[in-house]
Amino acid sequence: MVSKTIDGSSNLSSPAKKTKSLTWFFVFIRKGIRNLCTFAPKIKIKMTAPITMVDLQNQYLRIKPEIDAAIQRVLHSTAFIQGKEVANFEEKLAQFTSSKYVISCGNGTDALLAALMALGIGSGDEVITVPFTFIATVEAIALIGAKPVFVDVCEDSFNMNVQQLEKAITTKTRAILPVHLYGQCADMEPILKIAKQHDIRVIEDACQAIGTKYTFSDGTVKQAGTIGDIGCTSFFPSKNLGCYGDGGAIMTQNSDLADKLRAICRHGSAQKYHHDYIGINSRLDTLQAAILDIKLKHLDEYITNRQNAAEYYYKALSAVKGLALPIRVPYSTHTFHQFTLKVKDSKRDALKQYLSEKGIPSMVYYPIPAHLQPAYRHLGHPKGDFPVSEQLCKEVLSLPMHTELTEDQLQYICETIVNCPL
Repeated sequence: MVSKTIDGSSNLSSPAKKTKSLTWFFVFIRKGIRNLCTFAPKIKIKMTAPITMVDLQNQYLRIKPEIDAAIQRVLHSTAFIQGKEVANFEEKLAQFTSSKYVISCGNGTDALLAALMALGIGSGDEVITVPFTFIATVEAIALIGAKPVFVDVCEDSFNMNVQQLEKAITTKTRAILPVHLYGQCADMEPILKIAKQHDIRVIEDACQAIGTKYTFSDGTVKQAGTIGDIGCTSFFPSKNLGCYGDGGAIMTQNSDLADKLRAICRHGSAQKYHHDYIGINSRLDTLQAAILDIKLKHLDEYITNRQNAAEYYYKALSAVKGLALPIRVPYSTHTFHQFTLKVKDSKRDALKQYLSEKGIPSMVYYPIPAHLQPAYRHLGHPKGDFPVSEQLCKEVLSLPMHTELTEDQLQYICETIVNCPL
């Protein structure tokens, strides 16, 4: 229906008026969008995932079907303690490391504790180790009543300075406990030689070095944790082989020690309700064993990913003044549990803060050496007793290092460091 306006023009009445108005509205909008698309600049937006020190979520998602199926099998069996997956994982880890015996346990600290107990070390004994390490190394020695005796570390490798080792040996020394820090072996050949000369045992703290390989002067190659009398490792989630909770393992090539270690971790019992030793309750639960069994299949890939990320750091940061990149020693591979720089001229904390402001996490492993921790003041070591360890605590800074780092993330991290105004 058409009506006339006051000036004589036609006026559409509703609903015809509304229909034509809507038609012209949509034509206008469509043309407007087309023009905007034609003349607006084309902007490429790159979406980058947040950078983390460890990326367990994306690592899980890549193997989710395998992990979920393994967990479901355990849930279906309800064998949550000492299920068949535990023995299966121990066997697979023994094959991977070429260790004759693997005994799983609750965590890396328990592994160290059980190793010391199996060797009969206790009150009045001394165990030589380093002050630049995670505190569990020293803690395990103290827990059994023995005395931690320190030798300093090398400035370049961060591991035990073998040149100082023999001077620390006394008539009370029962064991040497070297640490394979950050994923690189301590120099084991001279350590073993000195230990043999003095008839003392060697316990390896390989909690950060699963899969690392040590080469002897005659060309023999052994994995970290399989070189000394006993080796200890941890499956803390952030480790190169990590579970989804706590876990650990002990390795040895001696059948008698293996039997004793297994009993110690089961309340000192080899036969149920019969207790031959004073022991502890330290078991790897079946769920964690099932998860580790899956992740062990991917460990070589995980190590390669970490080594590739490290290579990127080396190439991009080698010319940056004031930074000392980690040294790779000729006798050991490096599996890069951490990629740890030394930041000179007292600028470590300022660089850490700058990176944080740019969305890049970093960590200090470790800010205080063991001999200066309040818990170990009774050992009587003032500042200056172990100068390399003390200096490293002021300089070390670990960058993001994990299996899921992308090239975009690595590029951003490195460019941020290169352009840092400090």
